[in-house]
Amino acid sequence: MSLDMIQIVGFGLVSAFLAMIVKEQKPAFAFLLTLFVGAMIFLFLIDHIVTAFQLIETLANQANINMVYLETMLKIIGIAYIAEFGAQIARDAEQGAIAQKIELAGKVLIVVMAIPIFNVLIETVISLIPG
Repeated sequence: MSLDMIQIVGFGLVSAFLAMIVKEQKPAFAFLLTLFVGAMIFLFLIDHIVTAFQLIETLANQANINMVYLETMLKIIGIAYIAEFGAQIARDAEQGAIAQKIELAGKVLIVVMAIPIFNVLIETVISLIPG
């Protein structure tokens, strides 16, 4: 796992240095390089993400957690990561306003998806209160 991180950091640093050099002559090509590197790092991590999701699913099954809630939580985490990734790409393209809108959209979707979980949580707390 730590070797993977060293490889990712090395790849990222070399790519950042190349993008810095290329940006002076061909800014559009530097941006495409940045997109490519981001996608490659994401693809490199796919196996680790799948493994983590499988482990979480196994633990949830052992704890008898309703899979609907687990799936919702995993979707929320996915939305957060995707929104952050998209916002960072927009910032790399020097489009800060678009990055902010991407982040806002991610936050709104997270709140909307979390409402059923909040509802169950509130119902559970109310049922525990004597009276």
